[in-house]
Amino acid sequence: MELKSTPISDLLIVQPKIFEDDRGHFFESYNKTIFDQLGINVNFVQDNQSLSQTGVLRGLHFQKPPFAQGKLVRVIKGSVLDVAVDIRKNSPTYGNHFDIVLSEKNKTMLWIPEGFAHGFLTLENDTIFLYKCTNYYNKASEDCILWNDTDIAIDWKINSPILSEKDVQGNVFKDFISPF
Repeated sequence: MELKSTPISDLLIVQPKIFEDDRGHFFESYNKTIFDQLGINVNFVQDNQSLSQTGVLRGLHFQKPPFAQGKLVRVIKGSVLDVAVDIRKNSPTYGNHFDIVLSEKNKTMLWIPEGFAHGFLTLENDTIFLYKCTNYYNKASEDCILWNDTDIAIDWKINSPILSEKDVQGNVFKDFISPF
């Protein structure tokens, strides 16, 4: 397993070692000992999985302390444009975002620590997305930043995604007070 840095500190690309032959492939998507050795010393307590069609945008979500979550995310089937926004108010990259395509083909994962809003846009039908979380979901702690906020300026490469009501009503970033 290999870690690659991003322009935002603590946000990491995780590339598993893939073993392929004529039968298919095998890889470890998570191994606590290896993650500890790589400096990601966390305890995952919940896995979440979603199925989405092309053009579904989920985000930009996070949970406020004390239920904040770190997430290890990956795509099992299909592909997404995955985005993380730094909402750590004392970070030099506060308000900056990073995006990456995660797919069943590249098998790339993204480690998103606490203090980030997260979202993704599905690029293929029947995309299956998996989140490994470091804390349990708590409805009262969930929050959302508006997916198309002009101050964050994410290029989602889509004008009219399929959104939930929660995502349509996300917080405007300039009025947002970060709990991190």
